[in-house]
Amino acid sequence: MSSTATIERPSNVSEALARGRLGVPSVIFFVLSAAAPLTVVAGVVTTGYGVIGVLGIPLAFLAVAAVLALFSVGYVAMARRLANAGAFYAYVSRGLGRPAGVGAAWVALIAYNALQVGLYGAIGAAAEPVLDRLFGVTAAWWLVALVAWAIVAVLGLLRVDINGLVLAALLVAEIAVILVFDLGQLGNPAGGQVSFAALAPDNLLVPGVGAVLVLAILGFVGFESAVVFSEESKDPRRTVPLATYLSIAIIAVVYALSSWSMTVAVGPDRIAEQAGEQSVALIFNLAGEHLGDTVVTIGQVLFLTSVLAAMISFHNTTARYTFALGRERVLPAVFGRTSPRTGAPRAASVAQSVLGIGVILLYAVNGWDPVVQLFYWGGTSGGFGVLLLIAATSVAVIAYFARGGGDETLWRRAVAPGLAALALAGVVTLAVVNFADLLGVTPDHALRWGVPIAYVVAALIGVVWALVLRAGRPDTYARIGLGAESAATVLPGIPGTPERAEAAR
Repeated sequence: MSSTATIERPSNVSEALARGRLGVPSVIFFVLSAAAPLTVVAGVVTTGYGVIGVLGIPLAFLAVAAVLALFSVGYVAMARRLANAGAFYAYVSRGLGRPAGVGAAWVALIAYNALQVGLYGAIGAAAEPVLDRLFGVTAAWWLVALVAWAIVAVLGLLRVDINGLVLAALLVAEIAVILVFDLGQLGNPAGGQVSFAALAPDNLLVPGVGAVLVLAILGFVGFESAVVFSEESKDPRRTVPLATYLSIAIIAVVYALSSWSMTVAVGPDRIAEQAGEQSVALIFNLAGEHLGDTVVTIGQVLFLTSVLAAMISFHNTTARYTFALGRERVLPAVFGRTSPRTGAPRAASVAQSVLGIGVILLYAVNGWDPVVQLFYWGGTSGGFGVLLLIAATSVAVIAYFARGGGDETLWRRAVAPGLAALALAGVVTLAVVNFADLLGVTPDHALRWGVPIAYVVAALIGVVWALVLRAGRPDTYARIGLGAESAATVLPGIPGTPERAEAAR
């Protein structure tokens, strides 16, 4: 055996996710559940109309879908070469270098935890009309959140395909009721005639469109998570691209159709006023007027399960990011271990659950507003972090293929990612400029600059930590971004480290 040959480690299920358990439909269910279609339609769309007042929201969703589809060309091309639960972390590591990758990992941990934990603030508000209508009772938001927390915590320790089945049942019903609501709205147009005014292109050339585009891209957060489940997919080279493109297409159609049909039912000249007055209740009030109380009840129940499904999906995504970092020893090794029985990232899942219950109790004890200060601020801040990661990854894709494009076409390795990078840079700029409006706070509020600065600081800390690893633990540093390979091979002379020509980067 040559001195450069790699040596296989003994099989160790505790450092590997369960393989071959997810097909294309299951991954799509995880992705779409994270996007939370009914929550976006009822909440994000009405917020956009009521707060920002721009009529072109349907077109904004389609425009954002086009940008994300461009981004996905290079993203899934890279995914065919790298199956890694670390996703953005791994791709930035392999494209822009290990220090940048660890910086991205720190940003990802903050962003996905904010998205996951923030949802606990919404579950009480979503449950309130359901509990009142069906049982005539009112429960404290934190009590409902604790019940949801227990469900998510248990599911996080079970087989990933069991989670997929739960999400499938919830998501199919959720999208079905959205389409029923849409048909009810289109079948009862204001003034007796269907209006296409919201689809006019000039509605995207108005003041406030920047905030609308950012709001729209936040509605797609979760589409990128197909890659997170690549190691557990039956055929990652096929599953990840199909799940990613289909998810973007489904989300775009559902959001654009729903936001347009809302203007048809209310009237394009009254949608801003009515959305501002009724907020989340608008879509349910329209359903009650056109379809009856039974459909409203079903919709409210599914709004509740939409939030729960998003919790389950983001819990799984966040746990796998933590697992990927633990497996490569960027975080403590305990997080890189999985359950021998279920293949779930056990320690990472438990850590996520501990954080969740801590935040719920903190908000309950202090009497803080769970909807605005937890759900809305957490979701917006987390979505902004994911936007930063998408933009960084689009540049990483270009850099990765520049060093060795192989059999990828120029379109896949440079043109599409380049166009996406330019568009995403513009959206990031708009997000920073309009961040106070996105959070619904005054320009001098601490969060207006606090959240963007927090991500910059987190990224810098990650870079510094990577440099510390390079100096003091070169074996760990060399594993960064290698995913399952890092647990499967060792390099003679550097125990536990795969040999790579790029190890010094």
